[in-house]
Parts: sequence; C-alpha cells; structure tokens
Amino acid sequence: MKIIVSDTPRELGQAAARLAAEYLNELIDKNGYARIVVSTGASQFETFEALIASVIDWSKVEMFHLDEYAGLPESHPASFRKYLKERFFSKVHLLAANFVDGSAEGIIEISKKLLEKPVNLGFIGIGENGHIAFNDPPADFETKDPYIMVNLNATCKKQQVGEGWFATVEDVPKQAVSMSVFQIMQCKKIISCVPHAVKAKAVADTINSDPTNLIPATILKTHPDWTLLLDKNSAALF
Repeated sequence: MKIIVSDTPRELGQAAARLAAEYLNELIDKNGYARIVVSTGASQFETFEALIASVIDWSKVEMFHLDEYAGLPESHPASFRKYLKERFFSKVHLLAANFVDGSAEGIIEISKKLLEKPVNLGFIGIGENGHIAFNDPPADFETKDPYIMVNLNATCKKQQVGEGWFATVEDVPKQAVSMSVFQIMQCKKIISCVPHAVKAKAVADTINSDPTNLIPATILKTHPDWTLLLDKNSAALF
C-alpha cells in the first residue's frame, strides 16, 4: 500500500493521472493495448479531468465500468452510464467501452467480455460506508462471479442523496449491479482516488482496520499494487 496526500482534489486528480499515464503508456508500448476499470461519483470529477488532459493513446485502451443502479434508465441524472459517457467516453477515443446496464441480463454479457483478458488498472473509489463499487458492508468476499446484483444499505443511499444524485433516500434504487470484490482484486494495479472530508472516517477505518467485509475497502490493503490518493480533508483522521 502506498498513500499519497495532496492539498486539493484537483492536485489529487493530477497525481492519479500521472501514475495512470505512466503505467498505461508502458503497457501500450509493451502489449499494444491496456484494459481499465473506472469508478464514478462526485469524488472522481477531478481525476477524470486530469486523465482527459493526459497524453495517453486512448485508442489502445478498453474500458469497463464498475456498477450501475438496477432499473435506472440511462437518461436519469444519477445513471453511471450517463456520467461516464458525458465526462469521459465522449472526450477520448477509446478502443472499446463496456457499460453495466443494471440488468440481470447485462451481468451475463459484461461478465463474459470482462473475462476475455486480464484487467490492468482499476480506479476503485471508497464510499462513505467503506464500500468499493456497490459492495456495501457486509460485503461478499467469497463469490468469484465478475458482476453481481447487490442490495444498497442506508448509508450508501444517503451518500447518493448527499452528492445530489437523488432528491430523497426513497428515490435511490434498492439494488445495483456491481463488480464483485474478488473481481476488483484481480486488477493488476489499483488506484483509489478518495478526496473530501465526508470520506475521512471511511479512510481512517480502512487504514486502521484489519481486512473485514464490514469495511470492504480494507481488502485493498492485501493487494500487491494499491495506491491510495487523498486530499488533506480526507486524510484528516488518520
């Protein structure tokens, strides 16, 4: 585990983009392509801005995304497909982009595609309840299915409302499709961008606790190549 603390979310995003660009460019030079998994949410805004501005041959990069609400149309402001297409996919020319559509049928399709080759780099955020993707506590550390249907807990729903994606907790879907914890851990390299004071407790709990499915992000500490990027606010409690 490597921890990098920046002063601001923008500087955090720039640091993450530098790490990613160096790694991806090496892979592209060596193999001719790379595969990435990306997170969404308000905490990732600055990282996407910095990635878009980076010198990376995106035409050699295949993207997968982590999760999507079950039954939510892409036109909804909270849709992660909408988020990624507006903030990333429409601004770079990727080799391919694979989106989770939030359906049981879509799980089969994207799982098959994901398992064709290893994933090189995962951008894996940490939620206010310590979740990774939508694997809320107590997370399933055992399943090896690439994508699974999960139930969202109350803290997760409150985070979505707090970030402005939904008007009330009742508006947040009860379920989502998420990349499993096991599959996240198969990424060869993981970069976690976790800014803002609302994440400070989750960060401290992650750093100070042994791996436990009650704080799903703690499993990342067992990964051989994990970098956690914080700003001064999210790093305030450890």
